[in-house]
Amino acid sequence: MAAPVRWISTTQEHPWRELDAPELGELRAMPSVILQTDDPQQAIEGFGASFNELGWTSLSHLTDEDRDAVMRELFEPGTGLNLTRCRMPVGANDFSTDWYSYDETPGDLSLDDFSIEHDRATLVPFIQAAQRHQPDLTLWASPWSPPTWMKTNGHYAAAKASPLAAGVDNGIRDDQLGAEGTDMMRLDDETLAAYASYFGRFVDAYAELGIPVTMVMPQNEFNSAQIFPSCTWTPEGLAAFVRHLGPEMASRGVDVFLGTLERADDGLVERVLADETAAEWISGIGAQWAGKGAVPYLHRHHPELAIYQTEQECGDGRNDWRLARHAWFLMKHFFSHGAKAYMYWNMSLLQGGVSRWGWAQNSLVTVDPDTGSYAFTHEHCMLKHVSHFVAGGARRIPTLSYTGHENQLVFRNPDGSLVIVVQNDLGEEMPMTFMIDGQALEVVLPADSLNTLLVPA
Repeated sequence: MAAPVRWISTTQEHPWRELDAPELGELRAMPSVILQTDDPQQAIEGFGASFNELGWTSLSHLTDEDRDAVMRELFEPGTGLNLTRCRMPVGANDFSTDWYSYDETPGDLSLDDFSIEHDRATLVPFIQAAQRHQPDLTLWASPWSPPTWMKTNGHYAAAKASPLAAGVDNGIRDDQLGAEGTDMMRLDDETLAAYASYFGRFVDAYAELGIPVTMVMPQNEFNSAQIFPSCTWTPEGLAAFVRHLGPEMASRGVDVFLGTLERADDGLVERVLADETAAEWISGIGAQWAGKGAVPYLHRHHPELAIYQTEQECGDGRNDWRLARHAWFLMKHFFSHGAKAYMYWNMSLLQGGVSRWGWAQNSLVTVDPDTGSYAFTHEHCMLKHVSHFVAGGARRIPTLSYTGHENQLVFRNPDGSLVIVVQNDLGEEMPMTFMIDGQALEVVLPADSLNTLLVPA
């Protein structure tokens, strides 16, 4: 006897409920959605989130048992989110405890003083705690800022604190401010070669700890001058660096992606790829925030390049249902336009989610430092509706609807099972019929809900 269909449904008031699912039956009328199972699209590499320092410091308020329960829910296969492909910073970012790099000795082009010692208090134990539940975890990494002496302004940041960051003074002077469309990195070959070696030392140091970094991107949000660690680059400046970075990473078997792109301008990528030497080293593209607007064009014009969604838009620290609904929109957009991996941003933060530089953001887990308790958020549940069921190597299955319903994602797992994730964004129930290889699956979706239907092979 064939295994039954499973149906998991989430609403704002009732997360992750298992509902009675119908059996596949005879098609009796025009279906709402037709699954085009004969036209599989991109293979999915995995799902992830970012290891940030404030994630680990927030989890330090929990008991060892509760912290392990959180990590099990995030990483252990078959338990919760099944995260396998995660991000980490190279040095300080906006959710680090403070400014730092791995070598702040001015002019140290030979990197004699390079050290990841700072990371041993936070990032290293954070990643190792994940590995205990997911031994096959792999990471990719990008810097927010090079060492300050490699930059033209000699400062980690590129902008003055804004009113949104009340009480934050990053100490940057007017003559140190950066701007989009400029290179804040020194572009002489000697400095670029040293920076490429800096990446290599980082990869090697983590490899010695049993932590595999298998891909890097040269810069987080290379168009954004921020009050926290940041560095603007022109596409031509990035191409000059990739000419050094590519061989350095290739010698270690590490891929280079171009990113992270945070502008809806595919021309920024095209200008890098116009450098034939740099283009030879680039095997993928990372996009986030407004970069989602460039993804359809990049996927169409460069199908040979893998696309990652590199940072889900991070909200405002309220972790409410409104942002969870937006999270579904983002997942649907990126996967529908060729993305092979999807990254949430912060795994865990204290309640309110305020960064070192004053920006409140969402997370998968919130921690109350006063009670030592934790809670999983709506966005955790939204991500789980996809990542819990979609296995590595699954293929996205396109859909066709003559009734205009385009609010679903479908995947076929390597074992042949189908994962249908569908949202009803109406304030009332919605009947839906899915046509699967000539058979019908009929359901009535609860109002304002996200649903996963797992159809066995």
